Amino acid sequence: MRPSHMEMVNRKITFLYGSQTGTAQDVAERIWREARIFHFHGPVRTMDDYPVSQLIYEMVVIFICSTTGQGEEPDNMKHFWRFLLRKNLPADSLQGLRYAVLGLGDSSYAKFNYVAKKLHRRLLQLGGQPLLHIGLADDQHDLGANAVIDPWINDLWRKLSDLYPLPDGVVPLNKDILCPPRWIVSLSETAETYRQSSSNIELMEAKVGNNREEEFSQNNPCYVSIIKNTRTTAPLHLQDVRLIHLSAPKLQYSPGDVLMVCPHNASEKVDQFFSLLSCGSDGRLGPDTVIHVKEKDSDAPVPLALKHPLTLRRCAEQYWDLNAVPRRYFFHLLSNFTTSDLEKEKLTEFSTPEGQEELYNYSNRPRRTVLEVLQDFPQATANIPLEYMFELFQPIRPRAFSVASSPKAHNEEIHILVAVVKYRTKLIAPRLGLCSNWLAGLTPGTNIPVWIRRGSFHFPLSENNPVIMIGPGTGVAPFRSYIHERVALSQASNKLLYLFFGCRNKNGDFHFSNEWLSLQEEKHLSLFCAFSRDQEYKIYVQHLIKEQAALLWDLLSSKAWIFLAGSSSNMPAGVKEAFVKDVACGAGKLSHDEAKQFMQNLENTGYFQCETWA
Repeated sequence: MRPSHMEMVNRKITFLYGSQTGTAQDVAERIWREARIFHFHGPVRTMDDYPVSQLIYEMVVIFICSTTGQGEEPDNMKHFWRFLLRKNLPADSLQGLRYAVLGLGDSSYAKFNYVAKKLHRRLLQLGGQPLLHIGLADDQHDLGANAVIDPWINDLWRKLSDLYPLPDGVVPLNKDILCPPRWIVSLSETAETYRQSSSNIELMEAKVGNNREEEFSQNNPCYVSIIKNTRTTAPLHLQDVRLIHLSAPKLQYSPGDVLMVCPHNASEKVDQFFSLLSCGSDGRLGPDTVIHVKEKDSDAPVPLALKHPLTLRRCAEQYWDLNAVPRRYFFHLLSNFTTSDLEKEKLTEFSTPEGQEELYNYSNRPRRTVLEVLQDFPQATANIPLEYMFELFQPIRPRAFSVASSPKAHNEEIHILVAVVKYRTKLIAPRLGLCSNWLAGLTPGTNIPVWIRRGSFHFPLSENNPVIMIGPGTGVAPFRSYIHERVALSQASNKLLYLFFGCRNKNGDFHFSNEWLSLQEEKHLSLFCAFSRDQEYKIYVQHLIKEQAALLWDLLSSKAWIFLAGSSSNMPAGVKEAFVKDVACGAGKLSHDEAKQFMQNLENTGYFQCETWA
C-alpha cells in the first residue's frame, strides 16, 4: 500500500542555526542532508531569517548555535533570542514543540557553549519537549567537534525514527546512494545573457559603496579602498604582520567593533583548480563557462551571490573556498564519481565512522586543502558533475578582524592588524591562511568589500573607571582603537588606562611601539611590556601581572575593568591564574576559593571580558 501524500507531507523538520562563522550552517546542512534519508524535509534558516512567531506551529525544530564573546548570542540569532525572552510569552507557548539543541563551542572559553545552554533552558521554560540531551561540541577535543556531533546526530535519528515511524511501504534510503544536488545548475544559453547580468552586478557593486539606506552586511557590503599596507614587524622577524589602512568614509564603527572581510582565492590556486578539473575531461567546462544556479525547492534557497549568471572562474575566485580542509561529506561525494576501484576504496573508508582517525591523519592533522585532495584522486576529480561542484566545495566564509583605529582619531579611515598565516606541516608546501595572505598582497587603490560587526568587547561608558588592557601580539588591536578614542576625547590618563603588551622581541614585533611610548611620555597611558625572547628566561604578560599585583588589586578595588585579547592557547589561562593567585590571593589576601569567586563575579558582571582566537 502506497503512503498517502499527507503522511509524507507531515514529516517536516525545521533547521535553525546561529553562528558568527559558517560552522553552524555546515552542521545544519549536514543534518538536513541526512534527514532526506529518513524522508524528512524542511528548511534550513538562520534564526533571524525565520519568522519566530511561527514557532508555535512547528512539529520538530533542530537548533544549532555557537557562542560569541562573553557568552553572547551570534548576530544572526539576536532578534530571535530577544523574542523568546519576552515576559508576556505564556509558559505553555511551545508545548507542542519537540526540539533538540546542539551547541558548537570551545572549552578554552569561560562561557563554554553558554548560548546553547541558555536556549535549551528557555525552550524548556516555554513548554518545549526536548527530543534528547543537549549536545555540547568542543573544538578542543582531540578529534574536534565531531567527537560530540557524530554520536549526537545518530541519537537524534534513532529518537525521531521511534517517534515518527515511516508509513507502510516506505523505507529509509540507502545512505551510501548519491543524493540529488540541492540546486539546478545549468550552462548559460548565450554569452549575451551573461554580459548583461555581469554588467548589472558591476553596477550594483558600484552603488553598494554609497548605499546608506540599508545597513552594511555580507549581502550589502561597503566597498573600501586600500590606503596603506605596511609591515609592522622587522624584515627578518619570523612573522609578517601588516597594518592595513582603509579609506572608509561610509562606515560607522566604535572601539571594540570588528571588520568583516570576505577574501578571494589566489589566482595561481584558481588556475590549478581548472587544471585539475580538465584532467581526463571532455573540456566542456572551463574558466569562462557561464552557469545559472536555480532553486529546486524552497527548503534550499540559492544564495544572493549565485542568483545571477556567472562564470566558473568567478565561482572559483570569489565563492568556493579552495583553501579549505575538506569535511567527511566531501569524501563521500567524491567516492561516487571515481572510476578507480582503489580511489573508491580509500574515499569510502574516509567517509565511514570507522575511518575517522585515518581521515584525521590524512586531512585535518596536516591541513590538506581541497586542491591537494583533488590532486590525490585524479580519476574522481575528472568526473565531477557540474551540479555537484556546489555540494563539494564550501563557500568562502568571511573573516573577522578587530578594528585597530579610532573613529575620532582616524577620520574616515579604518585600520586592521593582520598576522599573515604561514606555517609548515608534514606536507612539502607551506600552509597559507587564505584571508591574511590575500590581504597582505593588496596594493593601494584596491577596493574590497567589507562590513562592520559589533564586537564582543563592551568598553565602559564612564571615563572615571580604570581600564586594564592585556593584549599580547595582535591582541593589542582593539586597545589601540579604544586608547586613541579616549585620547581624541581628552579622556586619557596614565591613572586610568593601563596596557600590558607582550611580544617576542622589542626590535622585532613591538607593534605600535612609537605610539605607545609617546602616549606614555605624555602621561596618557601606563605601559607594561613583556619581551619574551630578549633575555635568557622567558617573560610573558602573566609575569607582569604578578609584578604589578599590588597596583592591579588597588585598581580592581576601584571598580577597574579588565579586557584580555589574543591567542586562545596558553595565554588566557595563564593570565586568569595570575589574577587569582597573585592579585586576588597575594595582594588581596583572599583565600583561593574566594579569589576564584571574585574573578568569576568580574566575568559575570562584564568587568572582566575576554576575546581570544585560535
